[in-house]
Formats: sequence, C-alpha cells, structure tokens
Amino acid sequence: MTPAPHLLLTDVVALAREAGRAILDVYAGDFDVTRKGDDSPLTVADLRAQGIIAAGLERLTPRIPIISEEAPVPALAERGRWEWLWLVDPLDGTREFVERSGEFTVNIALIHRQAPVLGVLHVPLSGTDYYAASGSGAFRQGRDGVAARIAARARIEGPPRIVASRSHRGNHLDAFFAAVGPHEFRPLGSAAKFGLVADGSADVYPRVGPTSEWDTAAGQAIAEIAGARVVGRDGGPLRYNARETLINPDFVCYADPSRPWHSFL
Repeated sequence: MTPAPHLLLTDVVALAREAGRAILDVYAGDFDVTRKGDDSPLTVADLRAQGIIAAGLERLTPRIPIISEEAPVPALAERGRWEWLWLVDPLDGTREFVERSGEFTVNIALIHRQAPVLGVLHVPLSGTDYYAASGSGAFRQGRDGVAARIAARARIEGPPRIVASRSHRGNHLDAFFAAVGPHEFRPLGSAAKFGLVADGSADVYPRVGPTSEWDTAAGQAIAEIAGARVVGRDGGPLRYNARETLINPDFVCYADPSRPWHSFL
C-alpha cells in the first residue's frame, strides 16, 4: 500500500512531541555523556527518543524501513532498493543539549524516491512544531496548540537575514557572508534553522561542512513545501538514500531566487 504523507502527519507530530517530552525529562536533571565512534556526543536522551520514535513508526507504517542516527545503517545494496523510508534524528543538536543552550530538535522525515515528502521538526524546549507534507502545506504550531500555515519569504527587502550554526562557523562561512554583502546574522543550533526560513523569520540558511541526511531531510521537506529551496553547490536539490555515504554536500536553503546563493558557498 502506498502511504499518503498528509494522512500520516498528525500521528508523526504527536510522536515527535512524545520523544520531546522524554528528552526534557533527561534535560531537567543530571546525565552522563559518552562518545560515539565519530567522537560525537551521546546521552540517554538520544536513546530514549530513538526508542519512542522507532516503536511508533513501526506501529504506524510497519512496512516502511527506518534509517536513524542512533541505529545501524544498512549498506546501499540493501537500502538502495527502498522506494519509501523514514529518516530520523531523535535528538538533533546533542552538543547544544549537553551545553544546555536549548537549541535542539526532534527530526522525522518520510522519503519517497530520494526526495523528502513529509517533515516534522519539534523544538522541545519551546514546544514549537514545524511540520509539512505533500498535499497538506507547511505549518508552525506553538505550545498553545494553534497551528498557522507558513510560507518562506520569496522577496527579500533590505539586508538578507541569515541563520547559521553557532558551533560550525569558520573561514568558509565567513566567505559566504562576504559574498552576500551587508546582512543580518542570527546564530542558531540544530535543524530549527530550516523552520525559520520556512516561516519567513530568516531568508537564507547556508551550511558549509558535513551534515548527515537525518539532519536535513525533515527541514528540507518543510522548507520546500513552504516555498523555499535547498540546493547544493551545483544548484540541484539534496537527494536522500542515493549514495553509499549519508553525508550531505554543502548546501544553502533560501526562497528569494533573485541572487545565486549556491554560488556563494
């Protein structure tokens, strides 16, 4: 049976919120931090959220496989045959979680034929949700439960508002800023940056440096359904589950097509 992404959206948002509550339970107390093989941090919050999301998605769509940051990833020879799959980062921004900046998200995306068709970003600390699905539109919902349709700002008036990682700024990102010229800059951790472009709070999100597919798939779905684009240096969209590596190329998310943003990377 072919799933209808917009019919799954309510259940996936509820699942992300459940994972967010488990994350906040850990965040409120003391917790240990271990290191994975790539030296990235891991906490019990990552693992609890992973368990909640994996079990929930398996109940919701038992025939759709899941790729997650906190689970083994099959080789391309196996997963390359999948027409549908879930991409999950149960706690995006673990470094920010450990540093208690509050800038972390739960990311869940549904991929169809290498393109994201459903995305949910839940920001546990603020209770904000960004979500979108093909055939449904893009929305932002606060802790009050009121959902509002969102759209990226297709025309920039004044200096562009750029949002980018606070922990990965370097010479290459500074070169992007220089190429853009006068601008406003807001540093922010996690995939919430996609949400700010999607709702028009920011105009451009550049990323120079490695990200994994589970870091970007949900945000790309939301941004694109809200009217933005997410493209690599070649101007083409990011694709998913198409290569042996799950590391993305450099990319930029934007809505105003009047400037060649990808050429500034």
